[in-house]
Amino acid sequence: MAGGEGLNQQQRTFGVYTVIGAVLIDSIGFGVIIPVMPTLIASIANVEMNEAASLGGWLMVAYALTQFLFGPVIGNLGDRFGRRPVILASMFAFAFNYALMAYAPTFAWLFLGRLVSGMAGAIYGPAGAYIADVMPADQRARYFGFLGAAFGLGFILGPALGGLLGDFGPRAPFLAAAILAAINGVVGIFALPESLSKDLRRPFSLTNANPWAAARRIWSFQTIRGLIIAQFLWAMAHHAYPSSWAFYVKLKFDWSPTMIGLSLAYVGLMMTIAQTTMVGPIIKRMGERRALELGMIVAIIEFVGTGLSPYGWTMYIAMTLGAMEGLVYPCMSAQLTAAAPQDRQGELQGGLASLQSITEVLAPALFTQTLSFFSAPVAPVYFPGAPFLMAAAIVLAALTIIRRIRPT
Repeated sequence: MAGGEGLNQQQRTFGVYTVIGAVLIDSIGFGVIIPVMPTLIASIANVEMNEAASLGGWLMVAYALTQFLFGPVIGNLGDRFGRRPVILASMFAFAFNYALMAYAPTFAWLFLGRLVSGMAGAIYGPAGAYIADVMPADQRARYFGFLGAAFGLGFILGPALGGLLGDFGPRAPFLAAAILAAINGVVGIFALPESLSKDLRRPFSLTNANPWAAARRIWSFQTIRGLIIAQFLWAMAHHAYPSSWAFYVKLKFDWSPTMIGLSLAYVGLMMTIAQTTMVGPIIKRMGERRALELGMIVAIIEFVGTGLSPYGWTMYIAMTLGAMEGLVYPCMSAQLTAAAPQDRQGELQGGLASLQSITEVLAPALFTQTLSFFSAPVAPVYFPGAPFLMAAAIVLAALTIIRRIRPT
């Protein structure tokens, strides 16, 4: 049963595309700061680039730890009060966070900014619950694919804009991100209808919002335990890019913020092309499970290619191939949401957000400290690509689990 019974088909479609547009703007705001983050950390903390990579990892850990604690709260608040207020609150909280970081005088203020954004949580979990509310099960993979395409398009515009704005100083992109997030919230006030009917809302309790309890409850969906483990490993591996990319290419190829931004914009372009023109037909032709496996195989090749690239231009070969890893998110999301009752979609998303937040605590520390170790002057072997080979091994473990699961 769909959650948005009070909405007609036009309202359902309009609401979904409004959420997808919100994800687009949010991803632009997120991507805009990536090219300048290494320079800003090194400048504020007065450290070398390999040490800045280590500090950048701890910023991500702070974000993930608070999101782990508050993710189930947000998911359960969405089940209690509806998706709309939760999504809007997230938008405005991110605007405040980016403004705070734009004016941060010390590294401690940057750290505080990441705590604020982690408490609010990103809008991807509530956005996924919104789609599950208003779209029938056989259409969810398609719209989850559009959600991934919005994220990819944001990574075309955001990093490119951030690289260009970086010429005005490392703080300018943060101001731009704050403005975009605020606009996002204002548009949402007028354009986003509620998706969860009042009769499907559940009482809120702190017991249900406990992150450990949320993780345990999603374990009760016995038919998708293997998928949950595989998604955990996938998310763990995939954090190699956001945690290490900017520092890696700065260290290995001495790329400027503009070059970093353009490289990420290229990734976003490839992702968007794949998501909008290839992912849907491939899923339809191969089925969700086989398409999921293909996406993971491509990701392994991409990680190895990235870690071993001898020249800057060879990175673009790996980036082009890696666009097809976009098969993983919509296929995994569709199968996971299909296993949960309609009135527990928010709980499922909150629990999955908690599990993902665990990876966001572990992965940045793992990958950035590995990068810092292998790029330090005293490293036994200078090999800044080590985090990406480690990520390839983790995806291989996830793929092994997927191949052992009986298709649903």
